Amino acid sequence: MWLRQVALVAHDLEPVVAELEAVLGLQVAFRDPGVAIFGLVNAVMPVGGEFLEVVQPVKDDASALRYLHRRGGDAGYMLIFEVADALAHRERVLALGARQIAAMDKRYVFTHFHPADFGGVLTSIDSVKGVENWLDPDSDWPPAGDDWRKAKASNATAILGATVQTKAPAALAARWSELLAVPVEDRAGAPALRLTRGHVRFVEPVDADGTGVIGIDVAMSDLARAKARGLPVEGTSVAICGTRFSLHKA
Repeated sequence: MWLRQVALVAHDLEPVVAELEAVLGLQVAFRDPGVAIFGLVNAVMPVGGEFLEVVQPVKDDASALRYLHRRGGDAGYMLIFEVADALAHRERVLALGARQIAAMDKRYVFTHFHPADFGGVLTSIDSVKGVENWLDPDSDWPPAGDDWRKAKASNATAILGATVQTKAPAALAARWSELLAVPVEDRAGAPALRLTRGHVRFVEPVDADGTGVIGIDVAMSDLARAKARGLPVEGTSVAICGTRFSLHKA
């Protein structure tokens, strides 16, 4: 299992995209018209073989708008995991009591699971039919369009993992371990899921809401660009879109 894509949600898409382009050295590869069905517009940016997405709700009934209100502003929103066979994972996860809220069964196969069944995090398990080398960083990824390889990052080179806040880190890590069929390990004093590529770490709440993606670990050269823009840098991390991007030397 691979943490292939992380989505952020913003009230205003373009300023967040501009900051990510400037600080992480990213380029927008794709703006997916298909997300309109969820009341969204988006931008998808490659980070090596992983992807960072920013979504903005543009309809009053969009679930992402309710999420923005609940979190109190821009925030981490969604984790998307790639596997060899998403249909098999769907059957297993549904049998464990999680609920499906959206799905596709074409060349690109995905299942979005109810956030309440994943501790408040919108989660998807996806696969691409006919791709045997799906763990190759250069493998096809339909959410990023056909030409994503042309969008090169000049600072960040990989998404290494994500951090989720919860009032019960050990219990939620155990539940995710069951749902995703991956082991739990200790990572910097907190329970974490060990994936084939990437990790998900669970920590105590840092805000009043107490749920959601609050951090992303990124392989990145430095934070000089963030400091030059006057962004809130603390140690080896910078806050963008209500999410802390933690630097790990590329």
